[in-house]
Amino acid sequence: MATSSFAAAAVCPVFVQGLALSFGLIVAIGAQNAFVLRQGLRREHVGSVVAFCALADAVLITAGVMGMARALGERPGLARVLALAGAAFLAYYGWQALMRAREPQRLQAALGGAGLGRGAAMAQAAAFTLLNPHVYLDTVVLVGSVGARQPAALRGWFVVGASMASLGWFCALGFGARRLAPWFARPRAWQMLDALIGLTMLTLSMLLVRGMWAGA
Repeated sequence: MATSSFAAAAVCPVFVQGLALSFGLIVAIGAQNAFVLRQGLRREHVGSVVAFCALADAVLITAGVMGMARALGERPGLARVLALAGAAFLAYYGWQALMRAREPQRLQAALGGAGLGRGAAMAQAAAFTLLNPHVYLDTVVLVGSVGARQPAALRGWFVVGASMASLGWFCALGFGARRLAPWFARPRAWQMLDALIGLTMLTLSMLLVRGMWAGA
């Protein structure tokens, strides 16, 4: 019983850290999110689009964590450099989110034009996902380097947490589009969300720095 409680206590923070980090990075007003929202409003191939976007994130996150783990295992000195760079990026990202919270924004999906066939919808989902250079910085480099610093036995839980954030967000955008579209169009809602993301990212940045010095 004590062993089970200890395992749960170790897993939970790692899972939550992956969840919070991935969620903070993925929730933004951008072309991919607008496309998923558009498909949800049109009710066109929603399941396929959501599955592709979530699966692509999960594969990239897993590749990033495992690849970074190998790289850091071979070059221990690289760990502190990446941790410091990651903390700086998270602090900057958090500051940007807080600055965005001062300006009204909204997420709108353009509904003009003809409907898309499944092949065309998947091609656009792939383009919005894989041709965006930021997706590799976010998933492979940043999430990967943070996940690689977790204990080897807990890295899988970090990946699960990060992947669940992506899956949950795309499901909300796609399947909840008709109910959530008015919320996404409210600038005040995005200001509140950006403020929350900013505080979350700054907290994660401080935790990363603290973990770096604790492991020194």
